[in-house]
Amino acid sequence: MSDGLLLDDVSVYYGAASILDRLRLEVPPGQRVSLLGASGSGKSTLLRLVAGLLKPSRGSLSWGGQPIQGASLERGLVFQDYSLFPWLSMVDNVALAVGKARPQADKAERREGAGHFLRQVGLEQALGKFPFELSGGMQQRGAIARLLALGSPLLLMDEPFGALDPVNRARLQDLLVEICEIARPRKTLVFVTHDVDEALYLGDRVIMLGSAPGRIIADLAVPPPRRRDRRTLFESTTFPRLREQIAAQLHADTLQRLVA
Repeated sequence: MSDGLLLDDVSVYYGAASILDRLRLEVPPGQRVSLLGASGSGKSTLLRLVAGLLKPSRGSLSWGGQPIQGASLERGLVFQDYSLFPWLSMVDNVALAVGKARPQADKAERREGAGHFLRQVGLEQALGKFPFELSGGMQQRGAIARLLALGSPLLLMDEPFGALDPVNRARLQDLLVEICEIARPRKTLVFVTHDVDEALYLGDRVIMLGSAPGRIIADLAVPPPRRRDRRTLFESTTFPRLREQIAAQLHADTLQRLVA
């Protein structure tokens, strides 16, 4: 059994509708995977399966050699809508996650730990502020801080930057790459996005799902160096080739659905 993430012959049905069809996917520990696909291809469903929030209709999932049978601190999830508690300050929002990871810690230790993670994402000036007092980008950084506080080795992110302006989106992409790179052991990442450039920048690997039903239609490696910068990647000869390959695959899948 894989030490990383393994989906073995996984399918999901809602009534007569097939959402995911016999997926087989293995993600080694420490790898960053971008998950691309049209709306309705089952990307979010796949993420919820890995998080343990859904059960497959058939097949099995495992992480670290152990079956996934429910939610766990081993697998942290961030949504697009931030999901912060509006009645709690940022430091108290993150302190809740510290408490889950370290239940023996007292209130002062939890708040101290929360401050550490908020400073890590550049929110040292916002510890006492409430979510509604912050911009969308700052709220999303808070959500990432809360995820880091859980200590999860597997990070699951469902279009977390989709509603942000381009500048904040780029900053958070850079932050996420840095977090995954400096962690020891490295964080494993499964990142859902509709943005091809984002998928290529964040991922060591891009998995593409076709729709109706969701199935893997492409599995592309993003060449090293693993530690990359935006300009070097986007100006490389490899980047436009991968972008064109992804666009062609998505176009072909769309045509196939139209004529089916």
